[in-house]
Amino acid sequence: MAHVLNRVELLTSELVTNAYLHTKGPAPLRLTALGEGRLRVGVWDSHPYIPAPFARHPGDRVPPAPAGDLGGRGLFLVQELADSWGGWSLEDGLLDRGAGKLLWFEVGGKC
Repeated sequence: MAHVLNRVELLTSELVTNAYLHTKGPAPLRLTALGEGRLRVGVWDSHPYIPAPFARHPGDRVPPAPAGDLGGRGLFLVQELADSWGGWSLEDGLLDRGAGKLLWFEVGGKC
């Protein structure tokens, strides 16, 4: 999986940083090997809001942040660099983490 390591590190950092900056509480991380060189990274957090591009249909695109903005590029990077991504709202008590959401992305399988 060496061919996807840089993408995994960057995109994981973006999701964890967003969870840290925009939510209260824990932000568990889970890596799942899916086979055939694919890896899924998921981050749970305590806020139920699912941001774009995770809340949009796969064909919808999120525009890049304006050049002068200091933030707003992380989720755009997920859209551009991940092979697939998604998000789910979590009901109260699900997985003993309370209400919140799970955001995930997948990479790999392509060289």
